Amino acid sequence: QVTLSAGAELDARRVNQYTLILRAACPGEDEVEGQLFVRVTTGRVLRCDTPFASAEGDVVQVLADVAPRTPLYAVLRQPLGGLTVSGRVEQGFPSPSFLQFRLRNHNTPLTLTRRGLVLAPDNGFDPSKDIQTFRLEIEVMDRHGHNCSGAVRVEVLPSRRPRVTFLEPHRAVTVTEGIGPWEVVTQVHARGDNVRYAILAPMTPALFTVDEVTGEIRSTRRLEVTRAHLLIRAYNALHPDDHATATVNVTVRGTVRQAPTCVPAIFVSQVPETVSPGSTLVTLMCTGSTSTDGCLHYALEGPPSSRSQFCMEGPRLKVNSTLDYDSEAMAALGFQLTATIVVTVGGQPLQSTRVPVLVTVTPVNEFRPVCPNGATFTVPETAAFGSVVGRVAGTDRDYPPDSLEYSVEGGSGPAQPFSIDRHTGEIRVVGPLGSQQQKSYRLVVRLTDTHNDLDPRKRQSRLCDVSVRLQAVPDQLPVCIPEVQELRITAGSPGSRQPVTRLVCRSSPDSVALTYTIAGGNEDGRFRLEGNTLVYLPNDQAGPRTFVLLVEVWGGSGARRRSSTVALVVHVTPWSTPVPPSTTTQRMTLQKEPLVVTQTEAVWHPPAWFVAVLTISGALLLATLGCLAWNLL
Repeated sequence: QVTLSAGAELDARRVNQYTLILRAACPGEDEVEGQLFVRVTTGRVLRCDTPFASAEGDVVQVLADVAPRTPLYAVLRQPLGGLTVSGRVEQGFPSPSFLQFRLRNHNTPLTLTRRGLVLAPDNGFDPSKDIQTFRLEIEVMDRHGHNCSGAVRVEVLPSRRPRVTFLEPHRAVTVTEGIGPWEVVTQVHARGDNVRYAILAPMTPALFTVDEVTGEIRSTRRLEVTRAHLLIRAYNALHPDDHATATVNVTVRGTVRQAPTCVPAIFVSQVPETVSPGSTLVTLMCTGSTSTDGCLHYALEGPPSSRSQFCMEGPRLKVNSTLDYDSEAMAALGFQLTATIVVTVGGQPLQSTRVPVLVTVTPVNEFRPVCPNGATFTVPETAAFGSVVGRVAGTDRDYPPDSLEYSVEGGSGPAQPFSIDRHTGEIRVVGPLGSQQQKSYRLVVRLTDTHNDLDPRKRQSRLCDVSVRLQAVPDQLPVCIPEVQELRITAGSPGSRQPVTRLVCRSSPDSVALTYTIAGGNEDGRFRLEGNTLVYLPNDQAGPRTFVLLVEVWGGSGARRRSSTVALVVHVTPWSTPVPPSTTTQRMTLQKEPLVVTQTEAVWHPPAWFVAVLTISGALLLATLGCLAWNLL
């Protein structure tokens, strides 16, 4: 960076150029050399021209109604002649930014800007005074400290335009209620240039507005009985300080009214629950004393739960929200909505008419029944007739909830031994179940809704798959009562057939057929079984004889066959003995000589000392293994 020495004095007439030789070098490198040429030129002197620099100063004349902060005068740099400064209004070029302007006298309302502009006062001039004169002494300085000064005299002349005045400063107006919005109530007039109008009071006019250009005062809505005091201002749009005010008193007079008459006077209707919000239920035809419904007001009254379902749009009663027949809230209302439409006509006093509303919501079958999840049941294969298998719990979202009827597709039969309760959906066994033939049944159950629509023909249904699995039950031993019988008979004539007794046995399940065979005691073949009946075949034996017969009773089939044994002690008396030839059957339980069937199972009961020795040996073995594992780990 090359700078000029503080004590240096440059004279372009003596030396107009300097040649500087500059050398530069870095450590370890060669030195380089360069030249710098500095040229010295003749300086310019700042000079102010007349009339700005004269003793009287430059003169500017303006009117007193000039707007605030209007530029009145500008100190300008002339385009030719170096740094020559003069003053003009709206002429020349803007002063360069290197010129500074300073106001020497401060006893003036005028303002001097940094760009050399003289502005009118912030609040303007006082138009009520005569000619006013203001003098400004301005000093101009450039960045080298050269300066010059001048003066400006501003003469303020009286305004030649007329003042804004109202022809009628106070006005009273009376109108009749019922005037509609935007109708002219009255009009104010003011003299002057560029006159505009505005309402000063009230600050937020709610009933009236004034036209800014014409001065017409209009209503903003339909007028009712009231009194209003308006303060109107008229002003010059170009000079807002030039203004005047006037007061306007508006009285709205009432008329005698009667209560409105409405058709229908009462509204009763039925609507389906699917009616869309916004639908019109009824349009009231109401008239007041003025034979027009323009001044009628409509409102709803009634319980909140019912009133919230409706809304008024003028004279039209509309549905406000969805009328859900299937909700608990609607059921709590008895599916009837009540409200009252209040029709009021303006005026003093207010007159109103009430129209009762009763709307009954009717059901619509909107939803199909829904099948239960996982409708699978298990029933023992030995289930008796009428046994309950399970319950199909279908659902339906329509009100009343879950009002369904049940039926089995295809009906009941050998291939489908089940029935279903029409109202409860309970499935019962109505036929034999054969687990040997099939392990499960597939039922198709139809769910049909009921009482969900005003039209009983509009019903919806759904088919549901229900699976019934058979649970195998092991066969039980046949049971005979009694298991031991002692019988006494008198033999008949040889070659005849003589019934002895009928065995009473049952099996589980009851459907299993039983078979009977004589397993022992019938060596000579004197007895035989016909079903469950024991028959004796007499011969020509000489003396009485006692037979002990063992009868096996078999139930089930195949590998699942089970059997039990019945003991029969039969005392036979020959027919040739003095005993009368008759057959006597006596059933009793043998008391003196019971037949005992014993089943022996081999069971080993070790002595106590053996159990003790085995326990101690086991404990020692476990302790040894534990010590060995401890040492190894």
